[in-house]
Amino acid sequence: MKQQITDLLRAGLAHLTADGAWDAITLPEPQVERTRDQAHGDFATNLALLLAKPARARPREVAERLVAALPASPLVARVEIAGPGFINFFLAADAYRSLVPAILSAGYDYGRSRRGAGRRVQVEFVSANPTGPLHVGHGRGAAYGAAVADLLAAVGYEVHREYYVNDAGRQMDILATSVWLRYLELCGEAIEFPSNGYKGDYVWDIAATLHREHADAYRTPAALVFAGVPADECEGQDGGDKEDHIDALISAAKRLLGDNRYRYCFELALNTILDDIRTDLAEFGVEYQEWFSERSLAERGAVNRALERLREAGHVYEQGGAQWFRSSAFGDEKDRVLVRENGQGTYFASDIAYHMDKLERGFERVIDIWGADHHGYVPRVKAALTALGDDADRLDVLLVQFAILYRGGERAQMSTRSGQFVTLRELRKEVGRDAARFFYVMRRCEQHLDFDLDLAKSQSADNPVYYCQYAHARVCSVLRQAADKGMVVDPSPGAANLERLTEDHEQALLRTLARYPELVDTAAVNHEPHLVATYLRELANELHTYYNAHQFLVDDTALRDARIKLILAVRQVLRNGLALLGVTAPEAM
Repeated sequence: MKQQITDLLRAGLAHLTADGAWDAITLPEPQVERTRDQAHGDFATNLALLLAKPARARPREVAERLVAALPASPLVARVEIAGPGFINFFLAADAYRSLVPAILSAGYDYGRSRRGAGRRVQVEFVSANPTGPLHVGHGRGAAYGAAVADLLAAVGYEVHREYYVNDAGRQMDILATSVWLRYLELCGEAIEFPSNGYKGDYVWDIAATLHREHADAYRTPAALVFAGVPADECEGQDGGDKEDHIDALISAAKRLLGDNRYRYCFELALNTILDDIRTDLAEFGVEYQEWFSERSLAERGAVNRALERLREAGHVYEQGGAQWFRSSAFGDEKDRVLVRENGQGTYFASDIAYHMDKLERGFERVIDIWGADHHGYVPRVKAALTALGDDADRLDVLLVQFAILYRGGERAQMSTRSGQFVTLRELRKEVGRDAARFFYVMRRCEQHLDFDLDLAKSQSADNPVYYCQYAHARVCSVLRQAADKGMVVDPSPGAANLERLTEDHEQALLRTLARYPELVDTAAVNHEPHLVATYLRELANELHTYYNAHQFLVDDTALRDARIKLILAVRQVLRNGLALLGVTAPEAM
């Protein structure tokens, strides 16, 4: 409807321009908004105010000309000029009623559009280091990223969903070494486990697999492992350094195991955890077109190529044996290391190559969804793209705040290194996938989220996902009740009998149904799936209110037909909206 009003205004502008109503001017794009007060109509525009100055006329005069030039439309009952020159549109009753057969005919496609047709967008999200299971903090990024991707697809974009696998670098070495040390303990070695190692039960599980399949083949005496290793940082003691300690243990593991056996430990840890992550996300309803390996960047020479481009452009210098990127020249707060003194590339070097690769793959836009604690990383990545000669504006970084889990009013702790955290799998098993997906996107991504487990599990009107799903199930129950009573509820075709929808509750539902396509468009363009969640709660509330106030299975055949068609339309929109959030629409609850 909003688009149809916009088209009417464009036609009026074209007519006035052709008639010489003003000299050659740049015409503004009509901006149409829904009114907050129905006394002012259904839609309004300030177009006349925008045209007044270039047209050298008073806004009301411009508004009068524009209204007179509007083509006739069965959509509009009347048009009024308000205040200094606002134009208010009052829609005809049939305009809203005609939505019902349109929704029933479109089905799954109602609310979808071709806005982004022919445009390729990459959405990279979650991308958690494969050093441990996904926890509830990762879950918010997964739910948000999946919803953003699905919304963009709903408005016509070709969306490529991608997970960046950090399968190289120091953290993976810490994980592999942690697994080996736990394996040595299973072999009977007395190990002082490093404070900076990974301590979760999952590390024991991987070590047990290594021990079960290879017995003592990877065993080395603890005395050899710790020979010459600097002291660890211990609570209440001075002199130790946990970073130097774990780095020395990594070096010992590589030396004592040799390339092949160390690589086996590394790959076993990586693949076990990565398979676990894949399974978790699939069961959470999140699928990807690609799992992109960080190691592949070095293997294909992409990292070297990115660094060489920066060197050729004069943006790299050497200092203290390391190679630095002049990111401060591009708005970053300081310069950044690309290659350490030992010749090892940094994570940042890989990230530069990864984003270079993204743009080279031809995506019109790339969207990164990161945790809010990575906010300082944004300017340096954009700086690197600019230094490479790429358009940094093609990169959008959306930051997701932490999700804080509460059970019984107490906050749960999360730390992958210590192993004390609530996994996404545990959350899904406790509250269900639907509740988790819905709760995660109820707030703007930049807002902190308190996830109340007790509320998510409750079957009450206070639980928003239950409330929305119950509205869908209620419509299904009406159809079952009709079948039990022997009533025919197959809706008549087209707009037949819809003139009987005269109750205030029915009019409210029709207006809310009409908002859905605009809502999906706004949510997609602004990357705000919480708008869909809010809308579904409003629609569900209106359906429940209508259900409690009126009978649907009445003896009046025409009225029954009209009401059944209306609630079927509501059911379809609930189903469509829930699907965009990765939530099912049950037929019975």
